[in-house]
Amino acid sequence: MNYLIQQAAILGDEVQDVLIVDGKIAQIGTIEATDDVQVIDAKNLVLLPGLVDTHTHLREPGREDAETVETGSQAAALGGYTAVHAMANSTPVADTAGVVEQVYELGRQAGWVDVRPVGAVTVGLAGKQLSEIGAMADSRAAVKMFSDDGICVWDPLLMRRALEYVKAFDGVIAQHAQEPRLTEGAQMNEGEVSSILGMPGWPAVAEESIIARDVLLAEHVGARLHVCHVSTSGSVEIIRWAKARGINVTAEVTPHHLLLTDELVRTYDPVYKVNPPLRREADVQALRAGVADGTIDVIGTDHAPHPSESKDCEWGAAAMGMTGLETALSIVQHTLVETGLLSWADVARITSTVPAQIGRVADQGREIAVGQPANLTLVDPAARWKVDPSAMATKGRNSPFAGMELPGQVRATFFHGHPTVLEGKLATPRSANA
Repeated sequence: MNYLIQQAAILGDEVQDVLIVDGKIAQIGTIEATDDVQVIDAKNLVLLPGLVDTHTHLREPGREDAETVETGSQAAALGGYTAVHAMANSTPVADTAGVVEQVYELGRQAGWVDVRPVGAVTVGLAGKQLSEIGAMADSRAAVKMFSDDGICVWDPLLMRRALEYVKAFDGVIAQHAQEPRLTEGAQMNEGEVSSILGMPGWPAVAEESIIARDVLLAEHVGARLHVCHVSTSGSVEIIRWAKARGINVTAEVTPHHLLLTDELVRTYDPVYKVNPPLRREADVQALRAGVADGTIDVIGTDHAPHPSESKDCEWGAAAMGMTGLETALSIVQHTLVETGLLSWADVARITSTVPAQIGRVADQGREIAVGQPANLTLVDPAARWKVDPSAMATKGRNSPFAGMELPGQVRATFFHGHPTVLEGKLATPRSANA
């Protein structure tokens, strides 16, 4: 079916009609409805290119109790996403061509979003030897991003070799910056609150020292480096310095690090336990400023669903991680748009255009123009909604925003011209044969 989106504010600016024919944008302007199109009323809605996430945990294979490619993809579609990068820490680890092809095929069959597998840097995430990087790049999944996310590639020689390897085919290493010796037993951000609570602290320098090392390695090798979930003001400064020096580094920040602080740990609620940990208010403000001035390139949700038993326990035994796909755009609106730091055109850049460029996803993150693939998201910026984890598509109920009223709501998501979300609810998946 073909679709006519009427009176949408493209990137929050000019109000236009957009005609979708055979999965592509066929016309933009003032368009008369005909009998062969389904009309979508987009008055007062903002039209964005479909969102692209650089950092998602879909858990499958192996941890289907926490999430599946199907449920995670549905959550992504509801959040306005048309592509996600699925991290490698599944069971088995995505360190071979066979596993990444399995994840790719599961995403294709699900049909809700474009699932781009991320390959592990090292075998079994063990940090001892490089994985089958070339085979994963040459596989049907055509992997471009590699990460041991959840674990730092701490060995500098191994990190150098990984950067050299991916340079050959324009790949990127996405580093989880965490010096392991500085974070042994750490439970939360090291600072005033950790001292008061008596919890082992997680110092900012554990993140910053790895970023400093890796930007220098990337410069030496001439390869692409992507820094996952930046969380400290010092990290922002190091990345800012590296970019000024001309180093090919990109960085992401999570929605939760743009809003929440370590003060919440005073509740001892494990929903706030995350890696890297929630930081100080000063770090939150530095991260927002880093996004505003372009030091931090993209929003990565680090969507990390867990079964209830992994969070409904004492703090020390709880798993680290938060869900994020279905709340990300609202948090971006709340922290960056409503504060005047970003326009909706900027939002398109940090949630779609640049993430697609980093992951080298050719048909995502494109401009809203005639002839382009119709990967599109319609959001109602005036809507307000209360976060209810039990009503979400993700299996994870570990949202740190539970009970909060957030601005902005995704009303429709088009994946290659097919509506996966309509009127704010899941519609139908796109056929794997389309």
